[in-house]
Amino acid sequence: MRHVFGAMGTVMSLDVSEAAPLEVVERVFADADARFSLYRDDSELSRINAGSTGLIDASAELREAYELAADWRVRTGGAFTPTRPDGLLDLNGVVKAVAMRDAGAVLDAAGCRDWTLVVGGDMLAAGRAPGGAPWLTGIIDPADRTALLCAIELREPRRAIATSGVAERGDHIWRAGMAPDYVQVTVVADDIVTADVLATAIVAGGEPTLREACERWPIDVLTVDAAGELTATPGFRAALAVAA
Repeated sequence: MRHVFGAMGTVMSLDVSEAAPLEVVERVFADADARFSLYRDDSELSRINAGSTGLIDASAELREAYELAADWRVRTGGAFTPTRPDGLLDLNGVVKAVAMRDAGAVLDAAGCRDWTLVVGGDMLAAGRAPGGAPWLTGIIDPADRTALLCAIELREPRRAIATSGVAERGDHIWRAGMAPDYVQVTVVADDIVTADVLATAIVAGGEPTLREACERWPIDVLTVDAAGELTATPGFRAALAVAA
């Protein structure tokens, strides 16, 4: 069964083989949008940025998201940051992934064994596809959004994949005054928060951040540079070979 719905300014797609608590899953994203959206003047985060309330008075959910983002800023040496160049607090770098993680926990708790959740091109998966094969997902070509660069398998424990770059939202990632090494980065990880954060951090920090991330975290990575050249870690290439 495929269930498609909209929230957080994008489209969500849930494929699940068992009966699933769809309303609860949708509410996870609706609540995140109501709390963290910078496009809604009434969201809690917008009120904090407007100065009408402060972090000290924020909800536990917002403080936890801020602490998570701040922790990743430290862990990535500033390549990932929740503070925009204009000084506003922007937690979108973690909020979508946290909502995906929480929605996945809802599905797991409901006894759903085989499912995929796709949000804005990022994917979290559990179990296997119909027929028992691993789940497959495609990587969009940043130069042509109607085409795919490749497809890979998501195999346990690698159940999450996230892509950051120019394909979905244009060049929206903040960099420290340097030309980008990569226009798109895809990260496969054991959890969606790690995948999403590190994909953004590598786009922002370039090759040095890529090397450090691969040394510190169990991830597989595909990068695309401005000339269209691709590089892939051994784990990513292995997944490609099986998928092919």
